[in-house]
Amino acid sequence: MNDFDFLIVGSGLFGAVFAHECHKAGKKVLVIDRRQHSGGNVYCEHVNGINVHKYGAHIFHTNDKPIWDYVNSFVGFNNYVNSPLAVYKDELYNLPFNMNTFHQLWKVRTPQEARAKITEQVAALQINDPQNLEEQALSLVGTDIYEKLIKGYTEKQWGRKASELPAFIIKRLPLRFTYNNNYFNDRYQGIPVGGYNQLTDRLLEGIEVRLGIDFFSAREALTALAKTVVFTGQLDEFYNYRFGMLQYRSLRFEHEQLEIDNYQGNAVVNYTEREVPFTRIIEHKHFEFGQQPSTVITREYPEEWKKGLEPYYPINDDINGKIYKQYKELADQETNVIFGGRLAEYRYYDMHQVVASALHTVRLHLK
Repeated sequence: MNDFDFLIVGSGLFGAVFAHECHKAGKKVLVIDRRQHSGGNVYCEHVNGINVHKYGAHIFHTNDKPIWDYVNSFVGFNNYVNSPLAVYKDELYNLPFNMNTFHQLWKVRTPQEARAKITEQVAALQINDPQNLEEQALSLVGTDIYEKLIKGYTEKQWGRKASELPAFIIKRLPLRFTYNNNYFNDRYQGIPVGGYNQLTDRLLEGIEVRLGIDFFSAREALTALAKTVVFTGQLDEFYNYRFGMLQYRSLRFEHEQLEIDNYQGNAVVNYTEREVPFTRIIEHKHFEFGQQPSTVITREYPEEWKKGLEPYYPINDDINGKIYKQYKELADQETNVIFGGRLAEYRYYDMHQVVASALHTVRLHLK
């Protein structure tokens, strides 16, 4: 006899939404997580009244009104709009690439002047069949934008020269010919008032959550507790890496408390030159318009993933695609295991997509 209807491995957004919907439907649910806190990568640590995004900046954005209404039913969201800046040497640029950026680069003032400048640079390069990311980017935006705002940042992010990366990584580069620094085009965006823990804690309200529990350290005993396992961890680890390890890029975070009220005047500032080892600095208080007397910043260093590090970005190239397909074929044959989330599906998800996927999956199974 099983103690629970569902054992949910992982308390991130997918697991928390799945657990909430099951609990609401009267099912008995147990959530476990190997970390000492719930909430997965959206977890915030409270430091001097500031909600620190412990695993990198998370900004909720979507055009999907039902998903926006769903998350807002647990916690109110503020009106934070993501408008990052980019630093290249001693120069400062607005992102995404828009008329402010083009004026900062070339002192142009009209969309016609900006288009002409980009067209002129692209034409001079004569790249008709891009063979790598560098050529692909140059053929889309020309030399200046590529050299100052793309090349160094991309090489740090991927740990490889842009000329060694496949062209498909950059299918397009959005160029915005308006003076608009809003990074996302989505209609709805913001940060939960009081931080993301407010959202995940309310999703998991009334549900048994056991922290510091590694599913793989007591797999048989844990599986026996429930009729169905919902697994949100790494798919290759679930099958003991039998077809090899799927590859990821990882991140290292360097958090620093400063006894000043404002370090950089913006939540997100990217550092695009190759010589600066980190890709960006996050100043967390600005996500919630904080007025605290001190501040917390985080430098973000991309690094090669290896076992024991946190997997962040799947490397969705042909080699990994073939390995994932083998694991997916095994997963599809499972009768009492449900796989979901970015690690189990080996794909990059924005938060609204994780919530949508969890709702779709749980409703399908509760039927």
